Amino acid sequence: MSNQENSQDFKKSLGLLDATMLVAGSMIGSGIFIVSSDIARNTGSAAWLMVVWVICGFMTLAAALSYGELSAMFPKAGGQYVYLKEAYGPMVSFTFGWTFFAVIQTATIAAVGVAFSKFTAYLFPVLDEDVYLLVIGAYHISSAQVLAIFVILLLTLINTGGVKNGKTVQTVLTLIKILSLVLLVIFGFAAFDMEVWNQNWSSANRWNLQQLKVDGSTADYATFGAFGAISAAMVGALFSSDSWHSSSAVAGEIKKPQRNIGLSLALGTLIVTVIYILTNLMYTGVLTIEEMASAPKDRVAMLVAQEIFGPVGIAILAIMIMVSTFGCNNGLILAGARIYYSMAKDGLFFKKTGTLNKNAVPAYALWLQAAIASMWCLTGKYGDLLDMITCVVVIFYVLCIIGIFWLRYKRPDLPRPYSAFGYPFVPAVYILMGISFIILLVIYKPQFTWPGIIITLLGIPLYYFVKQKDLKT
Repeated sequence: MSNQENSQDFKKSLGLLDATMLVAGSMIGSGIFIVSSDIARNTGSAAWLMVVWVICGFMTLAAALSYGELSAMFPKAGGQYVYLKEAYGPMVSFTFGWTFFAVIQTATIAAVGVAFSKFTAYLFPVLDEDVYLLVIGAYHISSAQVLAIFVILLLTLINTGGVKNGKTVQTVLTLIKILSLVLLVIFGFAAFDMEVWNQNWSSANRWNLQQLKVDGSTADYATFGAFGAISAAMVGALFSSDSWHSSSAVAGEIKKPQRNIGLSLALGTLIVTVIYILTNLMYTGVLTIEEMASAPKDRVAMLVAQEIFGPVGIAILAIMIMVSTFGCNNGLILAGARIYYSMAKDGLFFKKTGTLNKNAVPAYALWLQAAIASMWCLTGKYGDLLDMITCVVVIFYVLCIIGIFWLRYKRPDLPRPYSAFGYPFVPAVYILMGISFIILLVIYKPQFTWPGIIITLLGIPLYYFVKQKDLKT
């Protein structure tokens, strides 16, 4: 390792706009164009579809506004990892970091990369996931997987050139996709079909919570089963809104971090929440709930685009999603590496991930992240893992926000330049909602919980192993 690497420190290159675009851009991927189909099947009504998105939006905003206090107290690279360490100690923070590296961030990067490929295939069919380049028995590698890996490696290369490269890509693409989504909503409302709207929102249909199958048939829920259905529906909405904390991970590179991190979290999540709610409201004025539930491959937005723009709508939306997923992955890649860097600084990860290159970025951490994400692309199992890990993601969010209360008790003398918005009410409401979501998933949708919890718990023995070993690359 060179002296130049040792002497490097993070450069304060990100302003408020850059940090806000990192938050918004990391949140907006392909989910908003797809997951409403699954939510429609779980809820069976337009009103409950909107309730799910409003609940998700409230939870995301409440968490982001609460994180403002933690980010102002600990304006250091690593974000959530740092907050958990300060509140509960290194074992809990390592368990989060392990899960983040093994699945949460790397599998998400893989999933977003493959989503980019799938929608690119609308313009270039040779890149479709059904076009196999290698077949070995039941295992195959598609051109979509190869393109996803190429995109991950390209974005990683861009980010190793310095945070200014990453922020330029992020800010420009996020502004483009926000504008594109706003225009889609405007054109969607212009193409508003009153007959469809009345069917979705009639008094007989709008609050009729039921399972809606692809063939249009329905099934009623038992009383408590309805809560499980709402929780299952929220999995997709929460996944679509995840990574809202991205700016906290790059705190070491943000100008005036004690002010700008909290502001970027609030502004970024507010922008995305409003856009998501308006987009889904627009969906209910263009497609019936049955059409949403039966959308081919769950691609609701494709049907909407065809209704709005005709046959050319497919190409328009494909380009929108390509821009969206490319920018989303850039944000995920940029932010994720800073958490591994912070773990390495604590002696809990490979030592070289705790070094910066000549451009003052953790290049080794970036490439290691790219390698694991590429592996997930090749396995094709990232989607299953993301379903399994959603519950765990919320558990760590809840722990962080409980940490606000705990730190006020344990370390009352720490400077708090910013107090959690609405404290103690807003953080407490998030904690109650998050715990309710977790319990309902554990009871009614164990396939969404236990596998992720097991992966996370593996971090505990791994922590003690790492503590006894001097990890070397």
